[in-house]
Amino acid sequence: MSAREFNSQFNSMSSILYSFAYNLTKNIEDAKDLYQETAFRAISNRDKFRPGTNLKAWLFTIMKNIFINNYRKKTKASTIMDSTDNLYYINSGKNTIHNGGESNIMMKELWAMISNLEDGIRIPFVMHYEGFKYQEIAEHLKLPLGTVKSRIFFARRELKDVIHKKYQGLERE
Repeated sequence: MSAREFNSQFNSMSSILYSFAYNLTKNIEDAKDLYQETAFRAISNRDKFRPGTNLKAWLFTIMKNIFINNYRKKTKASTIMDSTDNLYYINSGKNTIHNGGESNIMMKELWAMISNLEDGIRIPFVMHYEGFKYQEIAEHLKLPLGTVKSRIFFARRELKDVIHKKYQGLERE
């Protein structure tokens, strides 16, 4: 197969290859890079393609292998290699102490807001928060299932409004 024929067939498959690259990467820029790398490898290794075989499958295999190799490189790059004596960095994460002070204060505020809700919406909401299923709440409170769902919805909406009013204008630093 001549270079002209190869390039012509390659160009006719470029949209299919780009679509496959996007399917693999789920990112436009990464798909462009993958397509370009595939095109480079296919053209530079054109002599290894056997005429009469499936060019599309050959190109897809090249692209898939490039994608897999790049994925493996990324996962290896994110792995921490600790070469210090006694593996200080790897073992240092075991002794971290979590300070839940800020989250405790926020939960106290949130529970105060919840306690200010009307009983009709507060009780189903709290039961749902504690892990009860809608059907269990309905049976316990002797209410229709739809009523339970709507009351929980109304409780969420009211809490959202209260939080929005309380923290309107404040920005996190």
